[in-house]
Amino acid sequence: MATVPSGPLRRTLRTVPLPRYGGGSPSPSQLSRHLRTGADPDLRRRRGIVGLSLLGAGIGQVVGAYQTGILRHLPDPPVGPFDSDRVDASDYAYRRASSPDGLVMVLTYAVTAWLAGAGGQDRARHRPVLPLLMTAEVATDVVTDLALASEEWRENEALCARCQAATAVSVASLARALPEARRAWRQVRSG
Repeated sequence: MATVPSGPLRRTLRTVPLPRYGGGSPSPSQLSRHLRTGADPDLRRRRGIVGLSLLGAGIGQVVGAYQTGILRHLPDPPVGPFDSDRVDASDYAYRRASSPDGLVMVLTYAVTAWLAGAGGQDRARHRPVLPLLMTAEVATDVVTDLALASEEWRENEALCARCQAATAVSVASLARALPEARRAWRQVRSG
C-alpha cells in the first residue's frame, strides 16, 4: 500500500501545477478508469514502460541486496563475459552518491514508472511536459547505462549480467517513449 506524504510535501504535491494545453486534468476516477481500461496506443506503450521499469527496479533490488550483504552471491549465465559478484563488489559499483549503484538503479526506474503512469488520456496534447520528462529520463538512463557498461568493462574486464539486462530494459523503454514524445514536442512547439 502506498504511503501518502504528509505536511509540507503533501501540500506541495497537491499544489504544484503542471502546464496545461487545453483539456485540463482528469479527475482521479477518470485517471483510474483510463489507466486500467484504456486501449489507445500511447497507453499501451506507457504500460509497457511501467512494466519494464518495474523489471528494472527489481533488477536493481537484487543487485542492491548483494551490494548490502543481504545476498551472498549473484549467479551468472554460463556463457559470456559475466562476473557479477566481482563487478558489483568493486569500487566501480560504490563510487557514485556514496551508495551501492543497485540502490540508485531502483530509484531511477521508480521515477520512470511514475512518469509513465502520470497523466490521463492524450497527455501529449494536454500535458506534454509529462511524456517529454519521461523520455528525457529514459534517454538519460540509456546514455548512463552505456557509459557505465564501458566503465564496468574497463575497470573489471567483466560485466554484471543484471546490469546489462537493465540496459536492455532502458533501450526498450526509450523505443516505447519516443512516439508520444514526438507528439508532445510538436504540441509544445505549436503553442
